[in-house]
Amino acid sequence: MHNTLIHDVTVYSGGQWLPHRDVVVGAGVVTDILHAGSSGSTGVDGTGAYLIPGFVNTHTHMQQSLMRGIAEGIPLLEWLLAVAEDSVAITPERAYTATVAASLEALRSGTTTLVEHMWPHPSTDVHEAVVKGLNDTGIRAVLGRGTADRADSSRRWGFDPRLMQPLHEVLDHVEHLADNVAGTRISIAVAVPNPRSLTSDGMAAVREFTRSRDMTVMIHLLETPTDDVMCREHVGLGAVDYLDRHGFLWDRVLAVHCVELDAHGRSVLAERGVGISYNPLSNMRLGSGVAAVPDMLAAGLRVGLGVDGAASNDTQDMLETLRIGAYVQRAVNKKADLFGFDAMLDIASGGANAALGLAPCAGGVSVGDVADLTMVRFERDFACLPVRDPGASLLTTGTRQVVDTVWVDGEAVIRDGRSTRVDEHELIRSLSSLSLP
Repeated sequence: MHNTLIHDVTVYSGGQWLPHRDVVVGAGVVTDILHAGSSGSTGVDGTGAYLIPGFVNTHTHMQQSLMRGIAEGIPLLEWLLAVAEDSVAITPERAYTATVAASLEALRSGTTTLVEHMWPHPSTDVHEAVVKGLNDTGIRAVLGRGTADRADSSRRWGFDPRLMQPLHEVLDHVEHLADNVAGTRISIAVAVPNPRSLTSDGMAAVREFTRSRDMTVMIHLLETPTDDVMCREHVGLGAVDYLDRHGFLWDRVLAVHCVELDAHGRSVLAERGVGISYNPLSNMRLGSGVAAVPDMLAAGLRVGLGVDGAASNDTQDMLETLRIGAYVQRAVNKKADLFGFDAMLDIASGGANAALGLAPCAGGVSVGDVADLTMVRFERDFACLPVRDPGASLLTTGTRQVVDTVWVDGEAVIRDGRSTRVDEHELIRSLSSLSLP
């Protein structure tokens, strides 16, 4: 945790832009927002810049940063089988490189927290490499350890058997990871591929384990109709009711995608307090459809924004996802006034934070917030000029190029658009030298 002062910046706070402010950070927390000069000292020069909360990317698969363009143009189940081959072949070295690349790409688009959904994998070395990569970049992360106990090589009613291990070993490893990251910016969660990947006994074991530790469970849910079709075929229930019957829906569950979530499903998830991860770009890329976010919010669901892995997006750019997430809802609902900057920022910086065990964030930067902050300078990209309204400019024209400085816990991990911790030239050499598996 670090101390700093951002001097004479325009800060988005309380739902409005406040010009000429000094934002004071102490011990990794925003301690004051003052009129410029009131603090009696100078720090980081924010003149002409704009300060917002860092984004929380509620869903990604970092290993896919080495899989860009894979299986382009094919449906989800076939795409998953192609991704599985690279997932099986992952090594600790490749996992580390992928983690650093994905984390830096995220940071450079204003993301301060990554929610990583790892596929099940038996290698402890791979997981240690991921933890090292996250720590080296300085990003905050909720790291979901992949978990499944029903095997099916077709991926229709289970998970790839080559990547599985006994459930008790998986949960022991989750406990080990949680102990190892204590006191860092990483928290550990359980990541379930989908409702079809856990047996009823598996759901009971994961529920007991995570609820006793107040730990997040993330699960892909109804990205396509497959979850419902398979659950009805095998257990005579739709996916939501299958999970609910086994007590697998509560307020620390993050349901990812939910494109096919109907009114009944929305009602059940809202009643149970489940959070939602909205992933517009990957859903478009894979032809899955568009999640009914206005209906989710109307039902009382908490919705956050996700980029998804670079094999289905194909970037980790939250500014791009922020814009497309708004635009696709306007197109589908034929309403130009849906999801302006204020609504999208709340979704992108804190919409699902409760399910993730993260501090709340709404209305911009507030005193008492964790100092996860992003400062943008529109002059870094002339295509964003002139600025009529900073929020409108960020939503409609913002690019990674305008991201100047990113703080996590008050530490500047991106400065002048570059990592302060990682040799980016060496990273480029490492990525360029990788051979395809």
